[in-house]
Amino acid sequence: MVRTVASAVVKGDNSKYELYKKLREAVKTLNTLQTNAQTLEKIRQERDKRAHLNVPRMWKYAERIGIQEKDVDKLNVIHVSGTKGKGSTCAFCESLLRHHGYKTGFFSSPHLIEVRERFSLNGAPLEKDKFAAYFWEVYNKLDKTKGEHDGLMPNYFGFLTVMALHVFLKEQVDVAILEVGIGGQYDCTNMVRNPVVCGVSSLGLDHTSILGTSIDKIAWHKAGIFKPGVPSFTVPQCESAMSVIKERAAEIGAPLSVCPDIRTYGEDIKLGIKGSIQVLNASLSLQLCNTWIQKIKEKSSSEEVSDCGDSQEQTSTSKSNCDIKIAEAFQLTPQHLAGLAQCQWLGRNQTIREPGITYYLDGAHTVESIQQCVDWFSTEANLEKARSKHGVYRVLIFNTTGDRETTSLLSPLLYCNFDAVLFCPNVTHENAVSADQTNNTVTKESQLKRCILNKETWDKQIHELGHISKNNNICNGDSHIPNGAVNAGNETVENGLHCDTREVESHALPTISHCVHWVCQRSAVNKENRHLSEKCVEAKLNGQTVEQGCGEGYICEKDSSSGNNGYIDGNLDINNVGASKGDPQVQVLVTGSMHLVGGALKVLWNKE
Repeated sequence: MVRTVASAVVKGDNSKYELYKKLREAVKTLNTLQTNAQTLEKIRQERDKRAHLNVPRMWKYAERIGIQEKDVDKLNVIHVSGTKGKGSTCAFCESLLRHHGYKTGFFSSPHLIEVRERFSLNGAPLEKDKFAAYFWEVYNKLDKTKGEHDGLMPNYFGFLTVMALHVFLKEQVDVAILEVGIGGQYDCTNMVRNPVVCGVSSLGLDHTSILGTSIDKIAWHKAGIFKPGVPSFTVPQCESAMSVIKERAAEIGAPLSVCPDIRTYGEDIKLGIKGSIQVLNASLSLQLCNTWIQKIKEKSSSEEVSDCGDSQEQTSTSKSNCDIKIAEAFQLTPQHLAGLAQCQWLGRNQTIREPGITYYLDGAHTVESIQQCVDWFSTEANLEKARSKHGVYRVLIFNTTGDRETTSLLSPLLYCNFDAVLFCPNVTHENAVSADQTNNTVTKESQLKRCILNKETWDKQIHELGHISKNNNICNGDSHIPNGAVNAGNETVENGLHCDTREVESHALPTISHCVHWVCQRSAVNKENRHLSEKCVEAKLNGQTVEQGCGEGYICEKDSSSGNNGYIDGNLDINNVGASKGDPQVQVLVTGSMHLVGGALKVLWNKE
């Protein structure tokens, strides 16, 4: 891929440029704390021997920057673990408490575009100047004291966790909402010893090389965030997971309740995050916030009164199959309804509409979340299709990484009626790398190999379904096709087009921007790719690589494709395939990885 950059005069005052340099230098220094791929593999192999050292080590880092346990207690923490939905649950909690007038801090992972997104204050990412200032405050203290501690520095996520505590203490937030990184028992965030309330969202098989290959082992880790006497909640789980969660709660001495069906709160609840799984996350967040407000009221005034509905004990009149209390619903206030309805969580069941193209983005990366993504996409895309006079043209952009099993993740996507499927690594651009999206935990070679594996797996699954075309792809049919069925002939299919002119393709491409470029070319053949020419520009300024949004004289770019040693498709003939100008609405589903979704947003959005 050849990248060309048009020169232009860069406008802006010197102070803005100096801030940008400080921010970029902070992120580059932060990246030096990333564990390289070889060391990470060794750590995984020895995880059972070393994992228990992680939390005590985190407290040593905190103490080196002057944070004590009593300081963390002031943060009034809500701690949430889970396989899928923990981030959405935290986002709902943040919105609910902010709408109740509390100053919120929210620590999440991973980030989509910029690392400062991980630190949210009152619903907004930490400002650039504050991120740079707080980063250097924490880093310099750790760096100066490492000589007294055998040269030890925290890893990337450990540093960000300590920095989050520092930021929230300095900003004097009323509540700190902490999303667990991986697992729970040995996660960096589990250094918090006295949270106000804990929650576990839906469980599934993920990070199996670290947490174990059974749902029981994963549940053990997730429930490890429970603390003695601290109210804890879970959404309904499978019987084996629920049994482990119950046992761990009993061992630890944590009062445990299961969240009720959200319909028990009323029928007029609207959620700002789409997707069927969100009803569970919203119900969990309501219980967490209701309990949090009650406990804070008791802590500050010893009065058992809450402005979050009637004061109620977390008891129930019924039991689950594992004999766990079911928490009671309570009367929702306008603040509750607004908090749920106005909650935003980017990259999760998110839709971006452009002229001629609709992007559906969801960072699903487990079997359960992929199925939920398919349900959401099918519903939304078919509604749009019904409104389209010329039908639709569907594209899947997919990647998955780590120890995730490709076949099971791709299987639910086989029946979404895609016209084309694009596979790429989690690399936004080929030659210009954003410091915020640098990932030293994987090698470029391993990413490319995984990309090819994903494509080969898709092609094999299509072949096994019995839908074989010249490109090893299925025709675009309206209904789900059962295993072994064969599409007979070239009958008119979805969109009123024929199989012989609408062959479904699969391609492996070098970067996310290649994929967006490919889609845009099919939306408007021979037209300039405006997504790449107007948005997310990376150029050299005074000898420094900076990222600026186009407009106001900032530099713009165009991408042109070239071959890549035959390993990944780099130059595709756009005149013989796909939709031309005025043809069907293009629908693009981006899924399989949060990092993939983040890279797509970086390409699509104008980021300053």
